[in-house]
Amino acid sequence: MKRLAPSAYRPLLRAALREDLGRDGDLTTRFFVPADARVRARVVAREAGVVCGLDVAAAAFRACAPGARVRARVRDGARVRPGQAVMDVSGGRGLLTAERTALNFLQRMSGVASLTRRYADRVRGTRARILDTRKTLPGWRALDKYAVVCGGGVNHRMGLYDAAMVKDNHRLGGSLEEGARALRRLRPRAKLIVECDDLVQAERALALRPDVLLLDNMPPRLLRAAIRRLRARAPRVLLEISGGVSLDTVLALARLGPDRISIGRLTHSAPALDLGLDLI
Repeated sequence: MKRLAPSAYRPLLRAALREDLGRDGDLTTRFFVPADARVRARVVAREAGVVCGLDVAAAAFRACAPGARVRARVRDGARVRPGQAVMDVSGGRGLLTAERTALNFLQRMSGVASLTRRYADRVRGTRARILDTRKTLPGWRALDKYAVVCGGGVNHRMGLYDAAMVKDNHRLGGSLEEGARALRRLRPRAKLIVECDDLVQAERALALRPDVLLLDNMPPRLLRAAIRRLRARAPRVLLEISGGVSLDTVLALARLGPDRISIGRLTHSAPALDLGLDLI
């Protein structure tokens, strides 16, 4: 698994610390903790889940406590149990200043990874892979999508720039065939994804030679027929299900035979994983 590039999180981290410190800094630590105090602490999981964002948390601690020693006890993507130590930190009182910012990043990213892992575990044994969407926290896309991968998921397109995805809103009278030909000619490496609401629309979309047919919000009975029909006609086209997928329904949908299931809630509704900083 690739590590998250520091350039993806450093601007966010600087902004988060500025937001928390304001003009006057950490008044509590400044006035109530001796300047020469030494802090030893441990980040601990309060519940079971998948950890993600350790490098970001470490950078937060080091930014507020220069010279701090930070040791991760697990890796991003590791499953943890309640009470398990995740990271050890030691250094000056600035570690207390960094606590909330470090945990905010770590808890959100771990929450996304944990929810993704639950979905990925549900469909194990099927051909379906769990994908995210562009429904990410603005500015956090690289972090959210990295967390999905740490949870066992797969990234959909990163943005509007790396794949074309034709939806109903794009059918405004222009020629889809001409658009597809222009895309192939000018951006030959870009994937073409076509969203379809029914089988007729999906079969017509095959004329565009798409890389992926996205079957959106179709009922299971229609999905079963569509997947069988489309698989026979275009075996190389990836078939993706989307729309209203939950933990209760994902396995039944995966058993219909799609290649991919995309789920917006992985990044727009994942609950934070409960992690805390305990002094040693």
